[in-house]
Amino acid sequence: MSIAVFGSINCDVVAYLEHLPRPGETLHGLGYKIGLGGKGANQAVAARRLGSAVSFIARTGGDMFGEACLKEIAGYDVATGLIRRDEGGATGIAIINVASNGENTISLIGDANMRMDETDVTRAAAALDKARVLLLQLEVPFAASLSAARRVRGLGGIVILDPAPAPEKLFASSEFEHVDLLTPNETETARLVGWQPATPEEGLKAARELREKGVCGAIVKLGGKGVAVSAPDYEGLIPAFRVTPIDTVAAGDCFNGGLAHALASGRPLADAARYAAACGALSTTRRGAAAAAPTAAEVEAFLQTSTSS
Repeated sequence: MSIAVFGSINCDVVAYLEHLPRPGETLHGLGYKIGLGGKGANQAVAARRLGSAVSFIARTGGDMFGEACLKEIAGYDVATGLIRRDEGGATGIAIINVASNGENTISLIGDANMRMDETDVTRAAAALDKARVLLLQLEVPFAASLSAARRVRGLGGIVILDPAPAPEKLFASSEFEHVDLLTPNETETARLVGWQPATPEEGLKAARELREKGVCGAIVKLGGKGVAVSAPDYEGLIPAFRVTPIDTVAAGDCFNGGLAHALASGRPLADAARYAAACGALSTTRRGAAAAAPTAAEVEAFLQTSTSS
């Protein structure tokens, strides 16, 4: 079950608050945490904790934050050999506010992440060539991600793109062609199709519209309203799992890590999407980003005992 993740690695500074600050408002926080983050790192840890072999291609800066991130990701048993220490850049930083209801806002400074390029694809060629699934995000330059996608897809691998942060400009159909599954949330879907789905049925409509724009398959993540899937081999709605969220920061990353793991394991898309939804739901019951990722045993137990809404 070989998975490659081409993407970001950040140091997350997380503040926990009663509610998210309004413009101009200063709040006393309930606590804070500093730790590993970045959508790429979160996805790599999520897939690894489920049992997949993971190759993580990334960059840190040559600073103390980079050292801390490398040490922490190694602690999750993710190999660090394909993470380049870029002495010319600083390690990416994410400033995150988390409200008591689990909602969050994130300010991202990419720095070394945004210096990734074709040379990162070349140095990771062997890992990309054997990957059954490639996970991508938009926290590194899209041109480099597309190069990795072409390589993996050309050898029969599956490419999953989480279009987050929401793109400044819309994808061209020629770019969509290199993606097997696009996995936006409601906000990112609004940026891509021009309107935001408010119901599961609207989520399915939006997923179909994304396919009309050229992507092979689309999975629209609707939070507490479930997941809408439109792909050649499956189309339908997957109800949300009933949980009490305390932190939604890494829910999408755990979803994608779970989806990649399930597909690499040979599960059909409908089953893989439900498994991924369970991973995402379970992660919201814990604080942190990478630290919130569940193990395979935890997900299986959750699937056996949990109900959908």
